[in-house]
Amino acid sequence: MISPASSQNDERGRKERERRCVASGEVLPKAKLIRFALGPGDVLVPDVAAKLPGRGAWVRADRRSLERAIKKGGFGYALKAPVKVPDDLAALTEALLARRCLDLLGMARRAGAIAIGATQVEAAIRSKPTFLLIEAEDGAAEGREKLMSLHIGLWGKPPPAAACFSSQDLGVALGRDRVIHACLLQERLALAYAAEIGRLAGFRTIVPGSWPDSWRSVLWGLGGADAGTPADAASADDM
Repeated sequence: MISPASSQNDERGRKERERRCVASGEVLPKAKLIRFALGPGDVLVPDVAAKLPGRGAWVRADRRSLERAIKKGGFGYALKAPVKVPDDLAALTEALLARRCLDLLGMARRAGAIAIGATQVEAAIRSKPTFLLIEAEDGAAEGREKLMSLHIGLWGKPPPAAACFSSQDLGVALGRDRVIHACLLQERLALAYAAEIGRLAGFRTIVPGSWPDSWRSVLWGLGGADAGTPADAASADDM
């Protein structure tokens, strides 16, 4: 049996740490999991950055696995302590994952690694294939179709894309009133964002059902996490 703390090589040859999901018993890369820890008063809290001190329990990054872990008492067993599970744990987990994604966009803006607005995104697409196209979920179809069609015409395929935030949420993250279109210009940040979007995909729709099937070059599911990101160092007393 593979040890929960064992490693495997990712597609770049780096060692990727693994942990065991307390819901299913699967051993998975940390990029596909969410860590939970005990907060004050033995209340269970999502540790989406995997940095809180103490023992941690890991669950596959989707709502069904989280609910299963709660139902079977997996957290108390893994943490070896009494656990108080908040009624809104799934909603809180989703909110923290969403905040992590939006914070990454803010980081990309500060690094000058994101094109914002239709004009900048169009220029980026004409320059080279887009690492990741970000669309507001409430944006008009016409503008989105124009950018997608341009990318397909120039590069033969649609770009990896996601539309799981409102234009207002994107605007707050990117220092604007509203943002409808954006795209990441740096591969490292695009991979990190895809990994976080992959985890969020277990809790909300990433690619709207109204989008044409021909645009679905990336099957998000948990697939965004397959891109992988450097694993955070874990404490020795984690599972």
